[in-house]
Amino acid sequence: MSLAPLFAAPPLVQVHAVAAIAALLLGVFQLLRPKGGGGHRLVGWIWISLMLVVAISSFGFVYDPLIGRFSWIHGLSAFTVAMVAVGAWEARRHRVQAHRTTMLMLFWFALVVTGAFTLLPGRIMHAVVFGG
Repeated sequence: MSLAPLFAAPPLVQVHAVAAIAALLLGVFQLLRPKGGGGHRLVGWIWISLMLVVAISSFGFVYDPLIGRFSWIHGLSAFTVAMVAVGAWEARRHRVQAHRTTMLMLFWFALVVTGAFTLLPGRIMHAVVFGG
């Protein structure tokens, strides 16, 4: 494992990666602690902020010049921004089960599953984790 490929990446990629890793770690922390109350709310707002940084920063990346500026991953980013807002709204309305479901789906699909794709060969995080 070497952080050199990440340090060599453009600043936007660094911000995106650090926010994603922080959101992943904070998300695990939030899942393991008691729900409800001020602490849960504070950690949740920080997590939401990190998720928004991850999603919004992705719009600065060009994935395939043949397709155009945006790709399917940008659709996921837009969906993530919308679902973060829905999850926050559900919490404010005390719709606990809906909030829980929305946030768990965001954690698993917008963070864990998509994060796993960053480990494919040729990607920066593959080089960070596996070398090369």
